Amino acid sequence: MKYGLLTLLICTCLTNKAQNQIIQTIRGKVVDKLTSSPLPGVVIQLKTNNAQLFINTTTNEQGFFTLEKVPIGRQSFLITYLGYNTVNLQDIVINAGKESFLNVDMEESMLQSETVEIDASKSEQIQDTKAANMKTFSVEETERYAGSRQDPARMASNFAGVQGTNDSRNDIVVRGNSPAGLLWRLDEINIPNPNHFALAGSAGGPTAIINNKYLANSQFYTGAFPANYGNALGGVFDLKMRNGNNQKHERTFQFGILGTELAIEGPINKENGSSYFVNYRYSTLDMLSFLKFNFGTSAVPQYQDGAIRLSFPTKKAGHFTFSAIGGFSTINLIFSALKEKPKELYGDLNRDQKYTSSMGVGILNHAYNFNSRTFIKTSLAYSGQFINAKHELILRNKQYIPNDTLPNILDFVFYEGKTTLASYVTHKINTSNYFKVGFFANLSQIDFYDKVKVSSRFDTIAEKINDKPFKERIKEKTSFALLQPYITYTHKFCSQFKITSGLYSQLLTINNSFAIEPRLALEYVTNKNHVISLAYGLHSQMHPTYIYYAVPDSIMQNNKPVLNTQRIKSNMNLDFTKSHHVVLGYEFYPLKTIRTKFEIYYQYLYNAPVYATPSGISLLNNGSGFTRFFPIYNLQNAGTGYNYGLEMTLEKSFSNHFFLMYSASIFESKYTASNNKTFDTDFNGNYAMNLLAGSEIELDNEKKKILSFGLKITYGGGKRYSPANIAASNAIMEVVPDDNKMNTLQFDPYNRFDFRVSYKINTEKVGYEFTLDLVNVLNTKNILALSYSPDYTDINKDPLIKNYQLGLLPLFYFKVDF
Repeated sequence: MKYGLLTLLICTCLTNKAQNQIIQTIRGKVVDKLTSSPLPGVVIQLKTNNAQLFINTTTNEQGFFTLEKVPIGRQSFLITYLGYNTVNLQDIVINAGKESFLNVDMEESMLQSETVEIDASKSEQIQDTKAANMKTFSVEETERYAGSRQDPARMASNFAGVQGTNDSRNDIVVRGNSPAGLLWRLDEINIPNPNHFALAGSAGGPTAIINNKYLANSQFYTGAFPANYGNALGGVFDLKMRNGNNQKHERTFQFGILGTELAIEGPINKENGSSYFVNYRYSTLDMLSFLKFNFGTSAVPQYQDGAIRLSFPTKKAGHFTFSAIGGFSTINLIFSALKEKPKELYGDLNRDQKYTSSMGVGILNHAYNFNSRTFIKTSLAYSGQFINAKHELILRNKQYIPNDTLPNILDFVFYEGKTTLASYVTHKINTSNYFKVGFFANLSQIDFYDKVKVSSRFDTIAEKINDKPFKERIKEKTSFALLQPYITYTHKFCSQFKITSGLYSQLLTINNSFAIEPRLALEYVTNKNHVISLAYGLHSQMHPTYIYYAVPDSIMQNNKPVLNTQRIKSNMNLDFTKSHHVVLGYEFYPLKTIRTKFEIYYQYLYNAPVYATPSGISLLNNGSGFTRFFPIYNLQNAGTGYNYGLEMTLEKSFSNHFFLMYSASIFESKYTASNNKTFDTDFNGNYAMNLLAGSEIELDNEKKKILSFGLKITYGGGKRYSPANIAASNAIMEVVPDDNKMNTLQFDPYNRFDFRVSYKINTEKVGYEFTLDLVNVLNTKNILALSYSPDYTDINKDPLIKNYQLGLLPLFYFKVDF
């Protein structure tokens, strides 16, 4: 009887523990990496040290699979298929409130074997090597990295070769290139700047429209990218949207400093696998303005954004999807109401500014597999960007009291819409040879209008400023096309060595500029622990559209500048800016969870627009900040530049409850302008480093309560700047650099420490998460830039002041998955 009671007690305890353990369903799809063809019969197995917990399944005819009763927490999966390389998915986060969906790409192996026998509990991790300059990132990385603010662009600033030394914006400076050299792509379509408060000619902004709630794993390239990417000099952000859950309705609600949002997803028809996903976010800052947080401005930025994804798979007609994102933002900087000077990150302090921007893109995709080796995808999309601003000059007396009359000194309305037809075919000839051929056909419509009133510091009478005429810098309503065909071809000499070649070309109908660009990449795996790569690319990029149609004040005639009284659009014939980019990389895996990577690169830029008259101005410096560049002289393709550097990454993937990543780069970034002098670019900080670390603590055996910590240390060279020409600055009330001393000065080094803490609670059907992200914990005073702000009590005082970046910024969010 004693033994019977003991046995009953043990069984009862084990039953209670099993009942207390929360489980979840995992779904996914497995396809051929090259052709996207579904792979039936693939084995998916949960990797565990518990011999009694054996969970596996196989994919159906459409490549879909379902794993049931998977314990929550971090889990790993082994995916095997005869004739294909084994895939290991490590430390996938399984939550209670939301099912996980795994998109798995498998690559056909050159070593065909009769049988494959793998023990999931003993299998070593098989590394998935990446192309030179390419980083695949997951949605989880945008959340777990301290200071990333759930923003993919800010997350990317942690990578080697990418500078993240600007608190006010998420501009991506890749290897010394202007942020304007970045290409944003979403679901195979090139899109406009996906950030709130965006400016024409820029690719970043203070707040992202892109939301990690609807992203799938995506890629980020830092140069010398393949031939299916073009019209970019710096890098590529290739984002993918995920489909909604096609079997279960799910919801996510999040309240935080940066937005209050709701996401819903679920099946439209469970039988055919169609699904929907909808997300909407609205600015929370207005509701929290009474807390007086320093968001970088005394005004409250207001914004809202959303996304939708509809997926309709069919049995015979292929897979149809519709994706759309968009956002609207506005901010009113009313400095005239202030009695003392604020420290602003947005705009000049001597004017009231009313600013509105919006962007949107809708994409209809159709994917079709002709057979197991041929895949075609066609997309039809429309995207648009709208920007409107109005500036009114503030005149103050010696007591800093503003004049009642605020003269209007700037008005502009920019609209650029684009219709895109894109298509590509991928064909795998055999396991050693495959190619991809495609095109982008873009038709753009623009409606630009900009007028400005030039006033000097000594214009102090509002009525006289009102009487001055406006100068129209641009007035254009037209359309043009950009055609972009390409082809890539890959040959595998053996399982260790492959070469990818390609040709990309583009034709711009504004002036019939044409370019053909060869691309080449080699990759050699010496063994499972060492990878050597080499990549080369010739790249070209058109300029911000408004530059072509801007009317300069003066043009060159007989080597002398003369007033442009006939309003000639002298920049219409500008050719593309071009660059040669070569990268040598080496990866080493000393342990299965540790990766080290070194890359050395050189980039030579030419055809860069510079003034036709001797000057230190170059378009290679533009594309960041909150001001637009309008040429006062006509431009010509006579500028050059170069970037070179060494990058290093040491990364320990998440295992044993912690992760670590250290990235560092040393570099030079120079340019030569029309005065034949060579200067540092605006982005030549010379060095940058990031140290990220984090740990995760399970507070109970059932992984219902998880506490995680993360930290980030950033250190980089200070921003370059130029001595100001005070007389010229006073004449137009803007900072005018000394042409002969461009970027000869440098602010102090940038440094910042961020800390993140997160607490998760998993119940049977609901997941809760509270996260506190402390940006700039030490409240370090980093200088952002110089701005023009004259002292009305002393007209002879230096009118330039230093603007500082963000101090301590506490951000939080509370999220519920149900």
